[in-house]
Amino acid sequence: MHSDLNIALLPMQIVWGMKNLNMDSLREAILRIHPATDLLILPETFSTGFPSGMDIGMVRSMAEPCDGETMRSLRELSSAHNVAICGSVIAEDSGELFNRAFFVEPSGETTFADKRHLFTMAGEHHVFSPGTRRLTVRYRGWNISMVICYDLRFPVWCRNTGSGYDLLIVVANWPQVRINAWKRLIPARAIENLAYVAAVDCRGTDSKGFVYDGSSSVVDFKGDEISVPDHIDNIIYASLSKERLDAFREKFPAHLDADTFTII
Repeated sequence: MHSDLNIALLPMQIVWGMKNLNMDSLREAILRIHPATDLLILPETFSTGFPSGMDIGMVRSMAEPCDGETMRSLRELSSAHNVAICGSVIAEDSGELFNRAFFVEPSGETTFADKRHLFTMAGEHHVFSPGTRRLTVRYRGWNISMVICYDLRFPVWCRNTGSGYDLLIVVANWPQVRINAWKRLIPARAIENLAYVAAVDCRGTDSKGFVYDGSSSVVDFKGDEISVPDHIDNIIYASLSKERLDAFREKFPAHLDADTFTII
């Protein structure tokens, strides 16, 4: 069991709709990550880009099952480099399409969950089916939860009930035009949930002309930035301390006064 968790954020330059190029970009980048990295975090729909405004037929052509080529490649990379990898992909399951979060461990064990809040302003709700639960995984002594992009705007969905997670991961294709909201919501979720938050955005320009600047960060349980960017390799690093997190929760146990609720 590790007391610290070393994470790396990869704000990828996504080429929209070009799965092979994006996978090649990941394969090249993973060779450059620090060897002590426990977890590599990729943006939302890292292999295809977010399908803003695309009709369902176009999106379906980019979708894969959970045992498809993309997930097989991710499991191979995770095992070869002894690093967990998480992000989201466009998935097809029983005829339905999902914006599906994944968490792949070096052992090959893989956890999935689907994006809950679909971005109606881009027509996402016309293409994907919504998820019903948040991704939660136990990895190297850490309780980790994960949400996707627009989910970040909804504090009830992100609520850390009973201090159930130590780290909240947010993967996104969050455009530059709304980046101020992104930068404010990340520390807000950390402060209110007494947890680390690691949030990774992509870079590039989508099919609608929206620009993504790769704004990504890791903040601690006080909302303070703790990430260190490697400008040469375009990778962002942070080391998370379970000891410091537990000590702060004991000193300032605001979670004990939290309201109880049930999401229907």
